[in-house]
Amino acid sequence: MFAIYARLQKLVRSGECQLTPNRRPVKTLFMQIPVTQHHRSVLPAPSFMIAVLLFGTYSANAAPRNAEAFATLIAPAIKTHCAKCHGAGDKVEGDLDLAQLTATDLPRKPELLRRLIEVIDLEEMPPEDEPQLDPQLRQQLVTELKSMLHATVAETKQYSHAPMRRMNRFQYNNAVIDLFELKCIVFTLPERMMREHKGYFKPETGRMADIVTVGSRPLGKSQLIENRLAGVAAFPQDLRAEHGFDNRGDHLSLSPLLMESFLKLGQSITQSPDFNQRNVGIWSTFFASPNTREEQLTEVRLRLEPFLSRAFRRPVDSELMDRYLQFAVRQLKAGSDFTDTMKSVAAAAISSPRFLYLYDKSAAAVETALPVDDFELASRLSFFLWGSLPDQALLDVAKSGELKQPDVLNTQLDRMLTNHKLKRFCDSFPAQWLQLERIISSVPNRNTYPQFYFSKYRHSMHMMIEPLLLFETVLIENQSITQLIDSDFTYRSKLLDAAYGTLASNAVDAKQGGGGVTVLSFQRVPVTDRRTGGVITNAAVMTMTAGPDRTQPITRGAWVATVIFNNPPEPPPADVPALGEKPSVEEEHLTLRERLSLHRERSDCKGCHEQIDPLGFALENFDPIGMWRDKYENGRDVDVAGTLFRKHRFTDVVEFKDVLLVEKDRFTRALAGHLLSFALARELSAADQIALDNITTATIADDYKFRTLIKQVTMSEPFQSKTNPVQDR
Repeated sequence: MFAIYARLQKLVRSGECQLTPNRRPVKTLFMQIPVTQHHRSVLPAPSFMIAVLLFGTYSANAAPRNAEAFATLIAPAIKTHCAKCHGAGDKVEGDLDLAQLTATDLPRKPELLRRLIEVIDLEEMPPEDEPQLDPQLRQQLVTELKSMLHATVAETKQYSHAPMRRMNRFQYNNAVIDLFELKCIVFTLPERMMREHKGYFKPETGRMADIVTVGSRPLGKSQLIENRLAGVAAFPQDLRAEHGFDNRGDHLSLSPLLMESFLKLGQSITQSPDFNQRNVGIWSTFFASPNTREEQLTEVRLRLEPFLSRAFRRPVDSELMDRYLQFAVRQLKAGSDFTDTMKSVAAAAISSPRFLYLYDKSAAAVETALPVDDFELASRLSFFLWGSLPDQALLDVAKSGELKQPDVLNTQLDRMLTNHKLKRFCDSFPAQWLQLERIISSVPNRNTYPQFYFSKYRHSMHMMIEPLLLFETVLIENQSITQLIDSDFTYRSKLLDAAYGTLASNAVDAKQGGGGVTVLSFQRVPVTDRRTGGVITNAAVMTMTAGPDRTQPITRGAWVATVIFNNPPEPPPADVPALGEKPSVEEEHLTLRERLSLHRERSDCKGCHEQIDPLGFALENFDPIGMWRDKYENGRDVDVAGTLFRKHRFTDVVEFKDVLLVEKDRFTRALAGHLLSFALARELSAADQIALDNITTATIADDYKFRTLIKQVTMSEPFQSKTNPVQDR
């Protein structure tokens, strides 16, 4: 071992690597050591890991290696395979001139490094009609570019800044409910796409019920009739960011008009006739009046401090406490009713920026990332998993200063993941990740697909429930996330099962009822035909990625690229005409693949089509309402054959699922990226890539378990760090 240490020290003295004291848990350390081919040749990997484990954490001194790798590997590859389009004379496609890169400036461009890694690793570049990279060379390029990116990120330690943001209305509704322990909701949220009935959601059991009863939002107006505070109007729904979520800080601004509406909203909540002892859980401990004026003046301070600390997610300082206290005391001394006074105080609290905004308490500008304090970590955890304030138990742990300790954090995560409030995560993340809101506007041609409609309702009411219940089950039962690709079970109502036609399971008990429009009964059934199951091939996704008269393979391919691989394609050029819903007379004999082939002839369209066409045509056997077909209306056979990432050939949708499962590590990393972006409420950057690698490695090591993935997101450095960039003056 000392000989190994001596060899490591030789590397340190030569300037090729450095060792820093190791403070990471053993399991985490093994996931984070970047052992390159260069150092494996100097020191065998097993010995290398043992030495680093004992003596410290390894990181390469990038400069010497960068120069060598750039000169011998990267620059020649750019010249041979990239410069023709990205730097040959005046031809610079995508405004990207790679020919001008040097060994010095490439490491200074982390976003470029990230993009190069993606397009090379996913085999998006070079284009299909250009000389291809040798597989070994491709892997060497990815390895060296990743090493360069990791070294750059490790040196700067600066993550993207998540701007100060307000709660969206989903979070606001939850936070007010939790603060006052309301037995009703504040206002109705149409964005909640699935409503729980009869208490089926029980994460503490670790098991999803075989029969669940739910409500569906689209077209079911009765689902908007809920026990809520009378006289309280919701503020406008917050828009979802493109390829993102509705909690993004750069989208949650607060105009003077909206600020004024929040002030009125706080008053309307506490003045609602339903805001009373029957509906407010903290009524007796906060709003109920003591008997005498002296007791009132004494009690108001005792009640305000814990209330404000809970509302503002951290202990309140004396100055802030005094402002609220003095207001309440003045009101009481002027003869105001105690309960009315406390309602006014509460209305002011929930209108305060300290309640509305999620922000760093310490706003000092720094060049590198700093760890968040325990109170901010508690808020990040609760808004990620519960969409609301931390509960008192979480705040108490934060106050003790022990929340960041791995065993303590793990205990809290277990508690949060088995709490009923986890339903809020399921009400928010999966529908946005899967882009299910698109099904609300899906209206297949009633003449062509009359079976999609019943009375004045659509089958989409039932369709949208299936992937959401699958997501909840995989999470509650802590199953492998590969079930989201190719599940061995699903949930069907009698109506939905019949809507699948030849793909119906025929396993739904007839006693469960048929075409409900208010309360829907869904039964867990086994998937015996792999053409169904998972979130990709269900009727909801097939319907929402189709037009009124035909399927849209490009739309479906873009959905798969975005949702499954977190690699959204660029938007099409503005001057590309859309393909007609119905073929012209000259095109009636063509398949859809043949009609769309014309779009690939443009050089500025070709790259994206090479990426998304195989993904979309793989699903072409599913018609615009998700039913199976082997032929088009003109009698031509449906051709779904393709190649994933230019290396996995498939001829049908089952083989397509097989090759997706071959690439399940990519899916794991992609889902980790979606979750981390949702948790941080910002777009991810190059600096987050190391964390994604670590999250992915840990999840794979635990058989792709869903809760492991979520836990690793919360334990990652970006989640537990903040960066307040220095502003240019």
